[in-house]
Amino acid sequence: MDRDIEKILLTEEQIENRIRELGRELTAAYAGKDPVVVGVLKGVVVFYADMLRQIKIPCQTDFMWISSYSGTTSTGAMEVKRDISTDIKGRHVLILEDIFDTGNSLEFTYHHLLSKEPASLKICTLLDKPERRRAGVTLRADYVGFTIPNEFVVGYGLDYNEHYRNLPYVGVLKQEVYEIGTCKSL
Repeated sequence: MDRDIEKILLTEEQIENRIRELGRELTAAYAGKDPVVVGVLKGVVVFYADMLRQIKIPCQTDFMWISSYSGTTSTGAMEVKRDISTDIKGRHVLILEDIFDTGNSLEFTYHHLLSKEPASLKICTLLDKPERRRAGVTLRADYVGFTIPNEFVVGYGLDYNEHYRNLPYVGVLKQEVYEIGTCKSL
């Protein structure tokens, strides 16, 4: 898989250090609040597991899965494939997301959860890619791991065609890999 990577954008060590820092911030911000931490599947799994271990207060966990994709192509229409099972009315909720790029899925997720009447609703994203933000998206992440340039990134949970999620770093995928549409490593 490494041969499909043009360059490493964020090393394993950089990610670990930033997650520890975010963990301290979130622990302080949610002390005494018993938050519900909602992970947005699938890309968040690696970040979610590491982040959760750094939040040093009692919290409840849940997941949701939304999609606008059919294969590798976005349909543009958001669909809740799996909703949270926790009643969040009156609860403090933290959305954990792998990447905030166009804002389409995160905006949909945010408003979907907001309709369930939480006491508060905040967003923590590992990666923020503001250059890709769709016009009209006003949503902002409350906690950001890294702001990155507009490059095609994979690893640490992020994928291309369901591959590369297991890389321990965030890397820029070689253009020829996603233009051809297959992993050279396969």
